[in-house]
Amino acid sequence: MDVFEVVVFAIGIFFFVYLLIMRPHKIDGQSMMPNFPDNEYLLTEKVSYYLKNPARGDVVVFTPPITNLDEYIKRVIALPGETVAIENGHVYINGELLGEPYLEDTLKTNGGAFLQEGQEYVVPENQYFVMGDNRPNSSDSRYWGPISKKSISGRAWVIYWPLNLTGGVPKPSYTFAE
Repeated sequence: MDVFEVVVFAIGIFFFVYLLIMRPHKIDGQSMMPNFPDNEYLLTEKVSYYLKNPARGDVVVFTPPITNLDEYIKRVIALPGETVAIENGHVYINGELLGEPYLEDTLKTNGGAFLQEGQEYVVPENQYFVMGDNRPNSSDSRYWGPISKKSISGRAWVIYWPLNLTGGVPKPSYTFAE
């Protein structure tokens, strides 16, 4: 192989991986603090949601229904067919308190323009209710409703910058308490 063939092959592999398997993303903003700080870089994988549906706790990158210009990163809170509600600063799924181990104990979740405090909402088929981890500083499903599965471009997979935070994106385990 000459140098030209090697370069063309390398470019082909790059585009294959970039377009079909994984893609880099920069965290821009504070809506996922403290778990995903501003200016953190991560890789999102694009394959798993062809094989399975997003799960509660997945951190997803998607195009929100309010704009086609920017991609957002948020956490999946409620799944299709589930009832989500916000009461007294806490999230409830199907009437049960959602324990969210990735949030500070003092952090309260307030309602928004779409899902107000004390209101229940049933998530439609092929839709997901997402929220930022920094609830007071996040534009999310509480304000503009659920996102469609087809709007999701990938699942946060690996943090690669800054180096002191490098590693896999943790998947929380959830508890429900009444």
